[in-house]
Amino acid sequence: MVKELLDMIYPRRCPICGDIVIPKGEKACPDCKALLQVIKEPRCKRCSKPIENEEKEYCYDCATKHFHYSRGYALWIYDKNMRKSIGDFKYHNRKEYADFYIEELLKYYEESLKEIGADAFIPIPIHKSKLKIRGFNQAQILALGLGKALGIKVIDDLLIRDKRTLPQKGLNDRERLKNLSQAFSVDKSKIKAYDNINKVILVDDIYTTGSTIEACTNILQQNGVSEVYYVSLSIGKGF
Repeated sequence: MVKELLDMIYPRRCPICGDIVIPKGEKACPDCKALLQVIKEPRCKRCSKPIENEEKEYCYDCATKHFHYSRGYALWIYDKNMRKSIGDFKYHNRKEYADFYIEELLKYYEESLKEIGADAFIPIPIHKSKLKIRGFNQAQILALGLGKALGIKVIDDLLIRDKRTLPQKGLNDRERLKNLSQAFSVDKSKIKAYDNINKVILVDDIYTTGSTIEACTNILQQNGVSEVYYVSLSIGKGF
């Protein structure tokens, strides 16, 4: 009764067009949902980017760089529709969009994520100054939803963002790595409490070149985590 009343007062908005969802009961307008580009085969066996040549196993980035994470799962191409949707989610307080994102991630990747046998989800942290302005970490919301659905714990107090970095957009590979240099650390006081955590899945909203995932993977592996995977809503073209 309460939920029905709230739905009448605050009808659900579509994460793609921003209008009231039609038909009622859906988490996104079906026509809008069809605009999103779900990543299909052939895709890179490491990062999940689509590749044109079916005979290739890896995209250019993964074939020419040495990443330390094991594998990643991204759902949509980061195009203009996803850019608007994620932008509204993060910068216009549309936290309810996470319901749609989580439902779709589970629709496509539930079994793959289960098969990893991860000990925990770890959301990519944002700097405390950004958290203060935004009021929430979008990756944490996604991680909590996935963790609840899959029965996997969420650890959101181990990985720390120490440095407020420049926006990664527009930077080349070298600039991205430099930008993220020493950006992350782990809370040393929590390491002992999590010493049984060997395999984790990082959660983020966008994967572009892998610099952020790689930086977090390195710091986690330096502190005892053996295997790192990632899941993200979308993936860019890379460089």
